[in-house]
Amino acid sequence: MTVTIDESSTRTLTVPPEAWNTPPPRKRGKKPLISFGHWWWALPAVVLVIAVHYVATLTGGFFAFTDWTGLGDWSFIGLDNFERIFQDPLMLGAVGNTLFLAFASVILTNVVGLLFALAINRMLKSRYILRTLLFMPVVLSPLAVAYVWKFIFQFDGPLNGFLGLIGLEGMQKVWLADPTWSIWAILITVVWQQTGFTMVIYLAGLASVPIEVEEAAALDGAGVWQRFRYVIVPAIRPSIAIATTLGIIQSLRIFDQILALTGGGPAGATETLATQVYKQAFSLGQFGFGSALALVLTVIILAFAILQQYLTRDRDAGKA
Repeated sequence: MTVTIDESSTRTLTVPPEAWNTPPPRKRGKKPLISFGHWWWALPAVVLVIAVHYVATLTGGFFAFTDWTGLGDWSFIGLDNFERIFQDPLMLGAVGNTLFLAFASVILTNVVGLLFALAINRMLKSRYILRTLLFMPVVLSPLAVAYVWKFIFQFDGPLNGFLGLIGLEGMQKVWLADPTWSIWAILITVVWQQTGFTMVIYLAGLASVPIEVEEAAALDGAGVWQRFRYVIVPAIRPSIAIATTLGIIQSLRIFDQILALTGGGPAGATETLATQVYKQAFSLGQFGFGSALALVLTVIILAFAILQQYLTRDRDAGKA
């Protein structure tokens, strides 16, 4: 190693290798195992996820084509379980109730959640308190919420009491025992609990809309509806996609509220695919048929999620 002492002279010094700062060159060859250490740390979690989510799902999908009762032997019966689903009026009613709750709850939670988000986004001074109050039902247990609404819907509960107070005694009903109105009672419960979650998603989207753009549109003569349609909606399109996708997935799997409010009754009027999966597999011991119902529900969720993503995609993304 050559060291410069000054501008006019140089002196050569010998430095032992152990005093060098630069490490010796590494031999080319196989990478050391330690460079892949993060994979070894994550391996137990990866195995657990694969076992719970994928292996269990594939196993359940296989038993959907069998007559397994949960114990003992089983035999392969092909599509018999699926033929039974689409020939049984109770199962067809469960499919219809599932789709009704999914579409109705998604529409109502998105509309009401967006209205709440627009109302408290910038206008109200008490918006932080209102956000907390409106989001509070989301963090509550679905069973706790269902039992509160079960008390409200009782014949001698607050709802009928309020109707009698304002002179509408003719509208008083046994809401949860009425085949027509029981499904609507479940819908109200679900919408009340899930609207706050949708509101938070839209609040996050509205935060990305510059107020200067809205003010400029107002100065150009755009009304409230024009500003909403041409300024706000394009800006919150990703929020709409997220809210509707999560809403569809959650609504198609509604179970706790139904079980606590009506148990699927009266006379199967509030049965859904989720409740039938539970009853057929765990109450009646027909695990093969229950797996077939679960597979049908999974296909419906997947189909509507893909369709929703296609309808809410950003059509201008590929034109740039």
